[in-house]
Order: sequence, then C-alpha cells, then structure tokens
Amino acid sequence: MTLDWVPATDRDDLLADPVARAVREVDGARVAEIDPELADTAAFCERYGVALDASANCVVVAARRGGEVRYAACMVLATMRVDVNGVVRKHLDARKASFAPMAQAVELTGMEYGGITPIGLPDDWPILVDTAVADHPDVVIGSGVRRSKLAVPGAALASLKSADVISLAN
Repeated sequence: MTLDWVPATDRDDLLADPVARAVREVDGARVAEIDPELADTAAFCERYGVALDASANCVVVAARRGGEVRYAACMVLATMRVDVNGVVRKHLDARKASFAPMAQAVELTGMEYGGITPIGLPDDWPILVDTAVADHPDVVIGSGVRRSKLAVPGAALASLKSADVISLAN
C-alpha cells in the first residue's frame, strides 16, 4: 500500500477538530488517509513501508508537584523511548511524572488514542521535541484521528509555539 499525501489544509475531514484549526500554522504539513486498524506505529510502518526512524510518537505526560498536575507532550522517533522519570520530570520541574492515562489524554486533547499529535494541543501544554525529531527532514506523526497520518518537517514541530527542543532519551 502507498500513501497519498495531500496538503493537510485540503483535507481537514481527516483531522481531529483541534488539529484542523492548528495545522494552518504548520508549514509543509501533509495528510494521508490510512486504515484505522493500522494506526499503531509498528503496524502502520510495516504496512505502508515507512521506516520506524521516520515516524514519531506523541506521548502525553502528567507531571505532579505539590498537588498540582500539569500536562505535556513529548515527541520522539518511534525507535526511541522517552525518559519520563529522568529528563522529562526534571525539565518540567515536577516531583513525579508518568504517562497520562489513556482516557484522560483523549479527553484533554480532543483527539483519538493512537492519533494524538502535538499540533492542536492546549496552548498551556509544553511540547518537548526530541532533537532527532527536530532534525528530521520529514517525520510521520498522528493527525488526531486513527484514520490518517500527518507528515511534517521536524523543524515545523520544533517551531510550534510551546515547543522546547531537548534530548528526551535517557
């Protein structure tokens, strides 16, 4: 199977509502329709012939300090793991950090699980973009829904309003 990439602004029917509103600010964003059963990264990459190191995952983290919970998104290549308890916790100045529960991530983002993307997240959420993602010429990410994927230059993710580019691996 091949992917038919088109400008994301031409197919907002393939994007979650918050993503459709925000994608206009992302230079070079393209969208392609996929089988929603293949939205998970490994299955998607295998079926559509996309290298794992050309695909990035968005991980939602809940950071806690003194009874306050703040949320953040972490963007890493599919070949990497986020150091939530080390790098992310320290960067967010939290006492404790963990992956946000699925139902909570879906509710807070307005996106489908397996399709959450940094584009269109709440404005007050930090977006931590791994240096390997920021340096990538074109990375495949979620679109807010399971039935499509976005392709965007890594530099476009690094330039999102609340983005910080750091090394997220331990």
